Amino acid sequence: MKAYLMLEDGSVYEGQAHGDFRETVCEVVFNTSMTGYVEILTDPSYAGQGVVMTYPMIGNYGISREDFESERLQPSAFLVHELCDTPSNFRCTDTIENLLSEFGIPCMSGLDTRAVVKKLRESGTMRGVLTDDISDKDRLMQAIYAYKQEGLVESVSCEVPYVAGKGNSGAKIALYDFGTKRNIVESLASRGCEVTVYPAWTSAETVLSTHPDGVMLSNGPGDPAACVNIIREIRKIYDYGVPTFAICLGHQLTALAVGGETERMKYGHRGANHPVKFLHEDRTYLSSQNHGYMVKAEGLPQNAEVHCVNVNDGTVEGILYHGKPIFTVQFHPEANAGPRDTAFLFDKFLKMAAEGRYDD
Repeated sequence: MKAYLMLEDGSVYEGQAHGDFRETVCEVVFNTSMTGYVEILTDPSYAGQGVVMTYPMIGNYGISREDFESERLQPSAFLVHELCDTPSNFRCTDTIENLLSEFGIPCMSGLDTRAVVKKLRESGTMRGVLTDDISDKDRLMQAIYAYKQEGLVESVSCEVPYVAGKGNSGAKIALYDFGTKRNIVESLASRGCEVTVYPAWTSAETVLSTHPDGVMLSNGPGDPAACVNIIREIRKIYDYGVPTFAICLGHQLTALAVGGETERMKYGHRGANHPVKFLHEDRTYLSSQNHGYMVKAEGLPQNAEVHCVNVNDGTVEGILYHGKPIFTVQFHPEANAGPRDTAFLFDKFLKMAAEGRYDD
């Protein structure tokens, strides 16, 4: 069946329908990763988005549910140039098309992904609609402009607290789930931590009353400035001074909690090879990233030091909060899928949790 992607500027791209195809409005973004489509599809940070994969063939090594980063598929839609229906890999248990159908995700293949990505790079991230009928473009445009992203963090957070690594004798870590990837939890539990994962709306008082050795603020979807109540609770944790490590959305929310500002990027960073320079080391690491907003360097409090920057565009990638045992990063040190060059940051966090201070 023919399918179409129509963007908010009126441009239309043709392809074929796959998965659980139906008319769907979403924010259209692109990811430049060559592998890791299972992890991308199950990353809660993609809630509300249609993901365009720049790599030309997707699905060639099939599906292994061991690679899931959450319980379900998260994007609103999946858009590719070629969808492989004959995967080959010893870990493969299913095809990507079956998975998309199982979780109700509409997909387009045969798409000119180069043209779509070029459009997004030139014009910036746009809303769009997937449809099998473009005869009424006025109606489709109305649907696009009526689309709003609301309550994304709440939609992907756990509903009740749970414990990972129960009985571990290491640090007791409280993790705020704004849409956490499983490997963040596993990166802590595998280091001997007992990790209590809390819903995004949990009060700071509830978390701090358990006297954790450290607090982890996870990744998640959407505009950080919309998380007003969450920002208020993070400010309480900041004031209390418990050792804290934040990733991606958590990094942005921390900056907002202390009076900083965030802004929407033109087309964001989504891929597995983004170079990040650690200024204290004068060394660059490759990183996995997935974000459409960034922290502005201007307006941060005096004790906030930008210690990591993106080599490509100079944007803020990491902040140290002097006088507080708190540091945050925009990229994903747990990196599933992607390079694990910066996994040592979990060890820094646990050292800080043991000593109550950041040791550069």
